[in-house]
Amino acid sequence: MLTLSQTRERLQTLGLHPSKKLGQNFLVDPNIVRKSLELAEVAAGDTVVEVGPGLGTLTGALLERGAEVYAVELDHRLAAALRESRATEPRFHLAEADAMDKPRADFPGDRPFKIVANLPYAISTPWMEKILAGPLPEKMVLMLQKEAADRFTAEPSGKNIGAVSLFLAAAYRRRPGHAVARTCFYPAPDIDSVLLHLERREQPYSFAAETRGLMRKFFTQRRKQIGSLARQEKRPELDVWLAALEAAGTASNLRPEALPLEAWISLDELLRSGRHMD
Repeated sequence: MLTLSQTRERLQTLGLHPSKKLGQNFLVDPNIVRKSLELAEVAAGDTVVEVGPGLGTLTGALLERGAEVYAVELDHRLAAALRESRATEPRFHLAEADAMDKPRADFPGDRPFKIVANLPYAISTPWMEKILAGPLPEKMVLMLQKEAADRFTAEPSGKNIGAVSLFLAAAYRRRPGHAVARTCFYPAPDIDSVLLHLERREQPYSFAAETRGLMRKFFTQRRKQIGSLARQEKRPELDVWLAALEAAGTASNLRPEALPLEAWISLDELLRSGRHMD
């Protein structure tokens, strides 16, 4: 587990400089590495997908715990260094790719797995949506800027809630995480971060692609009432949905952000049944 001085030395040896474009901030606090493994409950025999392994600090800790690691790294310079340093490690599998193209690295998804990721802010939401499309990991421990973590776990009627908050709430529950100061990174980012700890529900719910697209569209017009948003789609099944909401006591003059998760699940179930009838 590399400290600040060791990280600087390693980067200098490799002739590398942290890329602001790629959102590279290297973790230099061994205590946070240990906390990540503790929250993810990594044990021998586990399969772990790692996003952005960088210099391999967390990778090494995962392998020492006996985990099989599938990692995805975009920076070809870091990928080359990782391949060289882990050339004889059969439990390490590296995909040199964009995490948006390979959100689960090269893991085939044929058994239970966990995700430990240090996510760049720019891709956090679209990456999460790809993960939630399945197969679903048992646990996720995500290093995120605090703003992104707050958005992921926002409650209905909160200012930060969006479609991804609902997708996530349907499949995962938030567990106690850990605050991470900006001084734990090199170079230090502008804001503090957090280890977001997510545990899959006993009966996780995944929205269909059609419903996810419709929800995202509604949230881009979040100042409008859900009734007007649904009616402007001119789809009979949405009229049925609105009537069901009213009958259940949920007013159609609410904004999308105020609707409970159950209302969105009822929309998904209705759209699925409509496709089945066709």
